[in-house]
Amino acid sequence: MHLLNLGILAHVDAGKTSLTERLLHTAGVIDEIGSVDAGNTQTDSLALERQRGITIKSAVVSFALDDVTVNLIDTPGHPDFIAEVERVLGVLDGAVLVVSAVEGVQPQTRVLMRTLQRLRIPTLVFVNKIDRRGARYDAVLRAISERLTAAVVPMGTTTALGARDARFLPGLGPGALDVLADLDDDLLTAYVEDKVSCDRLHAALADRTRQALVHPVYFGSAVTGAGVDALIGGIRELLPAAGGDPDGPVSGTVFKVERGPAGEKVAYARMFSGTLRTRDRIRFGAPGESGDVGESSDPGALGDTRAEGRITAISVFDQGADARDDLVAAGRIAKLRGLADIRIGDAIGEPPKTHGHFFAPPTLETVVVPGDGADRRALHRALTLLAEQDPLIDLRHDEVRQETFVSLYGEVQKEVIQATLADEFGLDVTFRETTPLCVERPVGSGAAVEFNKKDGNPFLATIGLRVDPAPVGSGVAFRLEVELGSMPYAFFKAVEDTVRETLGQGLHGWQVPDCTVTMTHSGYSPRQSHAHQGFDKSMSSTGYDFRGLTPLVLTEALRRAGTQVHEPMHRFRIEAPADTLAALLPVLTRVRAVPQTTQTRGTSCSLEGSVPAAHVHELEQQLPGLTRGEGELESAFDHYAPAPRGTVPERRRTDLNPLNRKEYLLNLTRRIGS
Repeated sequence: MHLLNLGILAHVDAGKTSLTERLLHTAGVIDEIGSVDAGNTQTDSLALERQRGITIKSAVVSFALDDVTVNLIDTPGHPDFIAEVERVLGVLDGAVLVVSAVEGVQPQTRVLMRTLQRLRIPTLVFVNKIDRRGARYDAVLRAISERLTAAVVPMGTTTALGARDARFLPGLGPGALDVLADLDDDLLTAYVEDKVSCDRLHAALADRTRQALVHPVYFGSAVTGAGVDALIGGIRELLPAAGGDPDGPVSGTVFKVERGPAGEKVAYARMFSGTLRTRDRIRFGAPGESGDVGESSDPGALGDTRAEGRITAISVFDQGADARDDLVAAGRIAKLRGLADIRIGDAIGEPPKTHGHFFAPPTLETVVVPGDGADRRALHRALTLLAEQDPLIDLRHDEVRQETFVSLYGEVQKEVIQATLADEFGLDVTFRETTPLCVERPVGSGAAVEFNKKDGNPFLATIGLRVDPAPVGSGVAFRLEVELGSMPYAFFKAVEDTVRETLGQGLHGWQVPDCTVTMTHSGYSPRQSHAHQGFDKSMSSTGYDFRGLTPLVLTEALRRAGTQVHEPMHRFRIEAPADTLAALLPVLTRVRAVPQTTQTRGTSCSLEGSVPAAHVHELEQQLPGLTRGEGELESAFDHYAPAPRGTVPERRRTDLNPLNRKEYLLNLTRRIGS
């Protein structure tokens, strides 16, 4: 029996969760199929999911299909919860992309398919709802070929489309041979000579599907069960088994973290290599946290700075539930307990090659406003727990104004956070207006240095830093131009950690995501003590000195380098009636959208271009009225662009404000004294 970690993905309301219920029922895991409308499905366990009828958190269930054990992961469909989907993609062996036979290919469907293709995840397409009025076969198949991928292989035809007794009739048509022959010269030769057997055709289909070169398409209904048996056959025969050497080095990744009944962390992890056992002591953390500080020092010279913990319990998924076990081997998914500091995205043991972000981080931000008489500390704790479960929700707390900022993907996510705080924590909150999250990029190089207790430097530390621009997407690199042994390791680490923290707010208050910071000067006062007395802090450097001085030096270096604010831009595509184009263009101009291509096909037109993230919601709201309700908008983050001159947005600072030396030192003194 082999193992398959399978993801179910789709645009919202295409029927992912209903398909999951049908698969579990067919496999004998559940006796009765749950309903999204009734709120009694197996995978939507959150009260809010049951109330709203949407999937918010990914869920894992397991079942057997003959000789294949499937770990099935149901994922959210709404784009506001794309972070949940991102974490799942890194642990999949294959996927089923669900498309509605009524609505057809939708914006989120395209985003998901592009990502699946980029990651080369073998994918089957299941066109759901063939029993619904308005269901289409040829039009949807054509849309899949034109808007998702040309390499589609129809796995059969349908009868009684749009009726309750709609059925799927399995069978490869001549189109399948055309697609496969284009990818295989030998098959093409045999095709020309009319010597292709059914077995050879099926073997070629399985091979190309496992390489993610072709995508078999099934039609059916999760509600009636039509076509589901054929889909199950495809899952069993066409998708690859989970790989990994159980005797290799331990390597895995955490894709979900939740809290147990006692408040303890429970980590969902996929193992790619090795075997993890109860009571094993392991290292874990974000990939790249090995402590390397740059090319001028020996790689890893600062040591592995990741966290360490002991596994106290392991649960593996089997027959629809998770069961305690003593170990989890490569290829499997397990729930791990005992790792108090574990975070979503952490690598367990050696970082696997599948790590990385596939979707953009949030580009919006809002302020959480507590209700009258609300406990602000309880609110901050609750928001911290929510951010812990979703690392792409970034929290900023302004201690002076007692305000908490939270980053978002969209307005629906705001509603879910509000409902979650009310239902699970008893906290009533509202939100301020959503604003875009910009970034700052250095426009040149700048350097600054402050020497130990000289020229107004109150700290027992010498720090020199140089800031240089770095390519977009490269992140923050910290390097040394001083000898690693010139002062204790702890002081270098204090500087590096503080540099990364300080870059969260640049000259205009926005994060500085891509730059190289080089330490050019270092110095400290060695440990001093009076005769027959203990350590004298006033004469000896401590980590406080380096943590306190670094923001002043770094912001001065940034000031000399100069920064430019960049706003988030979305790539958009609008499908609308051609006769509405004249009404659309002025509105696009008003929201600073820039159409780059316009195509007209018969009575419809298609526009593609870019639009500031700040105006996407406004465009969504106006589009139906401008297009008689027929317009369709697809948008996704694409890049950051320089903010227009004269309108550089400022972000209110929540740190101690190192841009104002006097204020910073006063705030620092108050914080230490409090």
